Order: sequence, then structure tokens, then C-alpha cells
Amino acid sequence: MLRHEIRPGRAVAGITMLALAAGYAADAAGSWDTPWTFFFPVFFGGLWLAATTTWVSYRMRRRRDAKKASTENDAAPASTSGSQAMR
Repeated sequence: MLRHEIRPGRAVAGITMLALAAGYAADAAGSWDTPWTFFFPVFFGGLWLAATTTWVSYRMRRRRDAKKASTENDAAPASTSGSQAMR
């Protein structure tokens, strides 16, 4: 059993930030000469990719949980009239 849920969006965001840090370090060391405007598309593109990955994993997890709940449910469905009281 897993201790916590896997969060692929956070992994993508972390990899993006590590790539940015490596780029800044290479630029500061003088081994890579790049304009400062290069880092903005990388930053926002990485955040967009992380958000998309998070959304896709959320939808997949939600679909999997709903499918599992529908196969395990043997009881009668809840009332749709708004009242759960049995008369």
C-alpha cells in the first residue's frame, strides 16, 4: 500500500524548476549565454504542463474511483427526492 498519492503534476513542476535553476547557473557561470527573456516561456510552459498533467491525473483518478465504487455497490440507490428518511 502506498503511503501517499502520486502527484505527477508536482513532479513536472519540480523538473521544470530544476531545469530553470540549471539554466540560470550555467548562465551565471558563463558557460551558456542566453537572454533573460528565454526563461519566461520555459517557466510558464512548465507551469502549464504541470497544470495539465495534474488535471489529467485528477480526471483519471476520479474515473477509476467512480468505476470501483459502482462495481462494489450492492445496496439500493439513495433517494432522489432530496430526503433520505425511509417511510
